[in-house]
Amino acid sequence: MNPKFEPVMTSGRPAPLPGRTDSLPVDRNSVLRNTYWLLAISLLPVVGGAWLGMQLNFVSFFKAAPIMTPLVMFGAMFGMLFVVSALRNSAWGVAALLGFTFISGVFLTPILSVAGGLKNGGQLVALAGGMTAAIFFAMATIATVTKRDFSFMGKFLFIGLVLVIVASLANLFFQVPALSLTISAIAVLLFSAYLLFDVSRIVNGGETNYVMATLSIFLSLYTLFSSLLHLLMAFSGERD
Repeated sequence: MNPKFEPVMTSGRPAPLPGRTDSLPVDRNSVLRNTYWLLAISLLPVVGGAWLGMQLNFVSFFKAAPIMTPLVMFGAMFGMLFVVSALRNSAWGVAALLGFTFISGVFLTPILSVAGGLKNGGQLVALAGGMTAAIFFAMATIATVTKRDFSFMGKFLFIGLVLVIVASLANLFFQVPALSLTISAIAVLLFSAYLLFDVSRIVNGGETNYVMATLSIFLSLYTLFSSLLHLLMAFSGERD
């Protein structure tokens, strides 16, 4: 069944629905519902992108240019983020978002290739996916049930995000395994908190555009999964 994305205004109040006198809760519920639908759909291009990357041996680019390739990936993803943001109020915003998630799937190829080289790699990928889903469910439940405003976390989370990005870029050149694991551990905590923050913004009316809401949650889930998989491979990976 195809989901029906209801139009959501980014400013002003929508007209009340028949039989409803308070349209604001309906608006927030629509954003949350549309966000979850679009988030579920956006996972399909991720799987397709990862499969295509494996088929095209995308990891060979990393082996040929271990520093330049991640930088190009980083730049490409940031460019796509700006495209999605610019088109967020049009139907093209959904298309741009799905394109972004497809590219993100392709960029998962290196870590999935490493996992594929482990005897228990498939189990670790499944475990990382299950842990990511569990963390998302827990954070979304807390934000939805309590309806607390966690916007106060925004500044601290942004500072943490900047530090993680800077440390990750620096480690491309230094290649320190301990630093890489530390970054992944911090990223797990950081983006778990970001999930709570993002869902709370939707529930409390801070985000009224379901394309941007989906993008924010997707980025947190994507980074959370990658970081968990990295840690699981480091501590539980079984090599042949």
